[in-house]
Amino acid sequence: MTFSNRKITKGSAADRCKLVCSADVWLGGIDELRRRTEGYHESGAFLLGVREGGLRRIVKFAYYDDLDPHSLDHGIVIFDGSGYGPLWEMCRREGLTVVADIHVHPGRAWQSESDRTNPMIARKGHIALIAPDFAEGNCMPYELGLYEYEGDYRWTYRSGTAAEEFFYVGDLE
Repeated sequence: MTFSNRKITKGSAADRCKLVCSADVWLGGIDELRRRTEGYHESGAFLLGVREGGLRRIVKFAYYDDLDPHSLDHGIVIFDGSGYGPLWEMCRREGLTVVADIHVHPGRAWQSESDRTNPMIARKGHIALIAPDFAEGNCMPYELGLYEYEGDYRWTYRSGTAAEEFFYVGDLE
């Protein structure tokens, strides 16, 4: 397991990221996504947190199948709109907001046509992450497909170094 020793400090590279998550929250969430795939189907979660200026800090995973028990029944994620009610209630109750979403694919971390045309949150600036290989490994930012919604079913794609410059996982002290 390799993590950056960078801390979020004024002027650091991590400080310039738009999305951050502590290693503990991230690895626990990825482990749970992997478990929920049962090794053969997609799983996913809304990433809940707080916005601090232009920074989005992930503090919790809200798993699709906890909000919509049938969302993983088809091999791919099919999230029924009725699952948004419990999501918004959870956000209100805990004082959090959806800062991104993540789901896993069986192969590459590439956005499918269905992903492109069915954003989980159809709002400009929403961030969608895709983890490869049913979330095997730690799924660090450089391994993910990172997509930022531009509206009108258009997305900005970041991978590798560009994803690391956008999304930081590690020490947040």
